[in-house]
Amino acid sequence: MDAANDLVALYWTISGPVEVHVGREWSLFDLRDRCAHAARVGFNGIGIWHADLEHVLETRTLAEIAALFDEFGLRYLELEFLQDWFLDLSDERRREGDRIRELLWEAAPVLPTHHVKVGNIPGTPCDFDTLTERYAELCASAAERHGARVVYELIPSDPNVPDLETALALVEGADAPNGGLALDTWHLSKLGIAPDVVRRLPPERLGWVELSDGRWENMPDFVDEVVNHRELPGEGEFPIREYVAALRDAGYEGPWGVEVLSEKLRRLPIGEIFDRAYATSSEQLR
Repeated sequence: MDAANDLVALYWTISGPVEVHVGREWSLFDLRDRCAHAARVGFNGIGIWHADLEHVLETRTLAEIAALFDEFGLRYLELEFLQDWFLDLSDERRREGDRIRELLWEAAPVLPTHHVKVGNIPGTPCDFDTLTERYAELCASAAERHGARVVYELIPSDPNVPDLETALALVEGADAPNGGLALDTWHLSKLGIAPDVVRRLPPERLGWVELSDGRWENMPDFVDEVVNHRELPGEGEFPIREYVAALRDAGYEGPWGVEVLSEKLRRLPIGEIFDRAYATSSEQLR
């Protein structure tokens, strides 16, 4: 199936008034409503954050969630987010990370999961050889349970994988068939990685791409900018169309996620969030 123009409405774009990483992360928007609006405007899938999945499972089974995707013709799901999987087993953070991993590993084969996104949002230091070994172990663990890819997200705050070269070294070092890079145009732009650079990436390492716009100049509080002040694709200063063209040249065949963490977007009614996100993002793929 051709996915070259397929779009996936990712969790933080469509979650509504949540508290990103600091409080209630589950959405007040019912999952049925999210699926219905996604289908209405033209999205081919959605994303779910682990805390939201836990909340949804309080009232629905995985089979019932899968039935919602079928009902609305949604073909893709992003499951996120796994972190602390590279820490020692004795670390309490690792134990909590493993609990979330089991949640996602159980859900992935039942739902139309395209990939599970992993990385290092807290910026926890780790020896690179250890990180590579444990990423390979994580991918192997996934392969025993489901067929979704396990994609490592390149972000500016990750001290272990600070640039594209290191990110590529990580996935090549692990050499997992179900591994790969997760690239976001917001992070690429903030890291100063030009479209021509991603054009040279090996296609087998491109696991997932997200579209998000913003401003070149960093705000004084970079964390606040990350979680509250991104822009919809095409409404900021980043070369979104050029990234799309470069990644297509590199061999990426989609689909494309839309991840816009924006306080002003989260305040809008659910229908308007979906309308605006699809209208601006679909234009970048034309």
